[in-house]
Amino acid sequence: MSASARTPLPPFDPADPLGIDDLLDPEDLAIRDTVRTWATDRVLPHIADWYERGELPGIRELARELGSIGALGMSLEGYGCAGATAVQYGLACLELEAADSGIRSLVSVQGSLAMYAIHRFGSEEQKQRWLPGMAAGEIIGCFGLTEPDHGSDPASMRTHAKKDGTDWILTGRKMWITNGSVAGVAVVWAQTDEGIRGFVVPTGARGFSAPEIKHKWSLRASVTSELVLDEVRLPADAVLPEVVGLKGPLSCLSHARYGIVWGSMGAARSSFEAAVEYAKTREQFDRPIGGFQLTQAKLADMALELHKGILLAHHLGRRLDAGRLRPEQISFGKLNNAREAIEICRTARTILGANGISLEYPVMRHATNLESVLTYEGTTEMHQLVLGKALTGLDAFR
Repeated sequence: MSASARTPLPPFDPADPLGIDDLLDPEDLAIRDTVRTWATDRVLPHIADWYERGELPGIRELARELGSIGALGMSLEGYGCAGATAVQYGLACLELEAADSGIRSLVSVQGSLAMYAIHRFGSEEQKQRWLPGMAAGEIIGCFGLTEPDHGSDPASMRTHAKKDGTDWILTGRKMWITNGSVAGVAVVWAQTDEGIRGFVVPTGARGFSAPEIKHKWSLRASVTSELVLDEVRLPADAVLPEVVGLKGPLSCLSHARYGIVWGSMGAARSSFEAAVEYAKTREQFDRPIGGFQLTQAKLADMALELHKGILLAHHLGRRLDAGRLRPEQISFGKLNNAREAIEICRTARTILGANGISLEYPVMRHATNLESVLTYEGTTEMHQLVLGKALTGLDAFR
């Protein structure tokens, strides 16, 4: 008799229909539970109000709390960082975005962009100066790459830095910068005579300002800013010494995109769970709508895409931990999971009917947030072209 015949099957778990939790070890689960508990206690009771008001009050306190649970720069080694695995970082992103994309963006920009850039390309002095405070949430960072006229084409950025003796003079504008107005340090990318370089800019420097962007209908519980650099004078040691060219910012973006592969599934999970609960309790024609075939078909399709997406994220995380994850594979994950997540939210909205547009439920909030997630860190079209080039060997960007 085979072992499978002797061993009773585990019960079907609607929350984990593929048994993906079996792939996680106790430390993975402990980290996931810690972040989920924090998000449940500190974000979920307030997030609808924050979103409606279009603000994230107490962001500095939230950052310090996130630092205390090891969520900032958590996959980096040393300098007060947790040194977590890529899968553990991904699980944290999923739980944070299940609360709200704005909270996950706060963490992603801090750890995967600003801290990652300094950790990978900075001098030892820059690492010692900035990373411990950023890991603790005492210093908030931002990352300045996108410009008003140059989003998907960062090579054409207009921000520039010129040498003046041993100093640098930095001039330009960056747009759609998460954390910008509350940051203590900005990693800013600029054209130089040597090529594109990164600069570590204290936000108190003369000529630096970060007006907050208002009137957003997505990522409303998030601080989004413009960076204005008006002849900001920086010392020679402000430049990131270990990289020249676009490979610097693009490698940071790859790290952030990996977090989105997980995080987008958190928004999808939250919307899916809301739809399931609603379908079991909402009655029409004298029975719960979850008992109707069309509703069950929607729920089944949503569950398929949700858990396929989580499984894809887990696979990419294991490859990253093994040092085998390619940028094209990250594009694969970001393209699929962001696109499927927003479709899950839209389908969940149809199950909730008119209630789906109410902030009493998370669905419309997640759907509008995912409109931004779909675009930033590489649009759907850009990732399609990355994969198209990889599949054909032909470059459609030119």
